[in-house]
Amino acid sequence: MRATRALIHLDRFRRNIETVRGSVGSRLICVPVKAGAYGHGALPMAGAALEAGAGYLAVATAGEGTELREGGVTAPILLLSVPLIEEIPQLVSGRLIPLAADREFAAALAAAAEREGIRLPVHLKVDTGMGRIGCRPEEAAELGRYIQSLKSLEYAGTATHLAVSDSTAGEDIRYTRQQLARFREAVESLKQAGVDPGVVHAANTGGVVFHEESWFDMVRPGILLYGYAPAESALQTEPVMELVSRITFIKKVRKGESVSYGRTWTAPGDRIIATIPLGYGDGFPRALSGNHQVYIRGRPYPLAGRICMDQCMIDLGTGTDIGRWEEVTVFGGTAPGAGHVAGRLGTIPYEITCNINKRVPRVYV
Repeated sequence: MRATRALIHLDRFRRNIETVRGSVGSRLICVPVKAGAYGHGALPMAGAALEAGAGYLAVATAGEGTELREGGVTAPILLLSVPLIEEIPQLVSGRLIPLAADREFAAALAAAAEREGIRLPVHLKVDTGMGRIGCRPEEAAELGRYIQSLKSLEYAGTATHLAVSDSTAGEDIRYTRQQLARFREAVESLKQAGVDPGVVHAANTGGVVFHEESWFDMVRPGILLYGYAPAESALQTEPVMELVSRITFIKKVRKGESVSYGRTWTAPGDRIIATIPLGYGDGFPRALSGNHQVYIRGRPYPLAGRICMDQCMIDLGTGTDIGRWEEVTVFGGTAPGAGHVAGRLGTIPYEITCNINKRVPRVYV
């Protein structure tokens, strides 16, 4: 086993799902496992999610859905992004549930499903203000009738996505409420047109935390389940990923000597420097150089010098009994989580966990 590894705490993940369940009650929970379950490992997290009572999974690509099917997952899987026409046979053979937002794509789905001899479930996607994919709310009824008319398609659900639901700023709250009002109007127009809207869903993490009126029939909390709630959230979950490594080398550096590329760090006095095999080649951001502390035996120690592709260095101070091979917690566990790292870089915890790449082994504990 490599020294650097990502510990994935499945017990925390299950508890996070239970926390959401305690909030949303009997509504279906759709667990996104796209992008390798936000870097945690798609197949193991999918299994843990279903064991914890998830009703649906969600992916971003047909290939991600195929990976789950080949791994034995039989649960409903939503395909959240629009694939290429060439990918439609793959999603049909994998029995994925695509989001349709226009006639051209719906017709292509129907033709592929007919060739396969199946009736493919489809969810209509309504763009209420995200500006990404989806039909306009006033187009929902007509498109819904069209999908319903295609014999090889099953109109199974209606969805939208919220743009600023994780913000408690007054203007953002108003915008989310406007989105939900547009969505309710679209759902009502479907009903009036004789179309059963199926499973209605809108709530992402922010919706689950701050907007109960967005819960409808199903919720789709993403990063919340992996341990990161929006600021000001009363609903708290536990970080699932813990990034750890071990010290592989220790040396003494004299006052005035520099460490790493660019000589950006110079020892202010005699120092003991430890090296760990973790770098930006593993997805540990180079921008954290000189701006992060790791934890050893529960105590913080700053990085020294620039993060390299495969290694980085730690300033252990003027004297220490820390030895070679000792474990280092980079984030999570005894150290602040990926949210703290993200805050230092002006980004979001999704990016931090997703970027820890595949050469870092995942250890499920």
